[in-house]
Amino acid sequence: MLAVRGRRMRQRRQMLDLIAVSFMIDAAILLIYVQAGTIAPVVAVTFAVCGGILGSILFALSESGFNDRFPDHYLTVPIAITHLVLIIGFAAWVPQIGAFFLFELFVVFGFAALRADRRQALISWGALLCVLTPLFLLTDLPISLPHQSPLERLATLLALVLTVGRCMFIGVFSKAMRDSLYKRGIQLREAYQRIEELAELDELTGAYNRRRIMRHLDNEIERAARLCEPLSLALIDLDWFKRINDTFGHPTGDEVLRTFAITIFANIRSFDRFGRYGGEEFLLLLPNTSEDEARLILDRLRLIVAGLDWSAFSPSMSVTLSAGVTTMTLQESTESVLSRADRALYEAKHGGRNRVASA
Repeated sequence: MLAVRGRRMRQRRQMLDLIAVSFMIDAAILLIYVQAGTIAPVVAVTFAVCGGILGSILFALSESGFNDRFPDHYLTVPIAITHLVLIIGFAAWVPQIGAFFLFELFVVFGFAALRADRRQALISWGALLCVLTPLFLLTDLPISLPHQSPLERLATLLALVLTVGRCMFIGVFSKAMRDSLYKRGIQLREAYQRIEELAELDELTGAYNRRRIMRHLDNEIERAARLCEPLSLALIDLDWFKRINDTFGHPTGDEVLRTFAITIFANIRSFDRFGRYGGEEFLLLLPNTSEDEARLILDRLRLIVAGLDWSAFSPSMSVTLSAGVTTMTLQESTESVLSRADRALYEAKHGGRNRVASA
């Protein structure tokens, strides 16, 4: 919560800095109009004072945490309307440069558009309509933009160029925000995917956990039935694994499981699915694979595991596997195909272990 409040406060400070810079630009242009004799010095001074007071109030509200009480912690609509009233007030006070102040509406509402939702945009636009209508229809003030003297033309040029420049900057700033949000979205999505992966992987072996491999099995059964393709699977059990744990200790047993899983991963096809079914039992899914092909694959894996050099764990250690292979029949359920694979595994273990049986 504190981190969120701190991030929001930094964002508001950034916005207030931009508002302050915009006020300083306008005040500098007003000084040129003063130098040209178009307006009295009190106009520029009053504008600067109003900007300073408004900025101080907004800064105090932001730093006190007052803004955080509202869903829109930027106070987009109140700030836009306050600026609107201030700008129209000055345009009515000094109509001879009234168009200069009206230019600022593009900047104000450009900033507001960065944060406004549809409702806020309609409220701000409605306020603009309500304030501008009396100015243009109920008064005969000569809202104009002076360009008689060289200084006036300079001030008018700067007003136009800097207004357009600020509007362009708002666009650039908006794009940077969108890019930042897009990158953050990608990072969040990647983090979420990583969390999902970790939640679906067996922590010890890196194979799919039981929940995930069973989901894959359901999906593969559905796919095989839809495409009329064979689906084989194998229940694999490490022979005498309890004896390995009892003799060499559980840490060594964990390393054996991890090494076994890495070996299987390195020797199966990219579309095969391998998961830990429970304890030292693993489930291998072999899509689009007949029973004969599945037996050949499992026999090859059996020979690879038996041929590994396990002496790094203990000079006397040897590890073998037994596997029960089966191929799904038409309209067969998940429970039925697993039951047949389990019977085949039972036959392999009671037939002497280190072998592959099918059912």
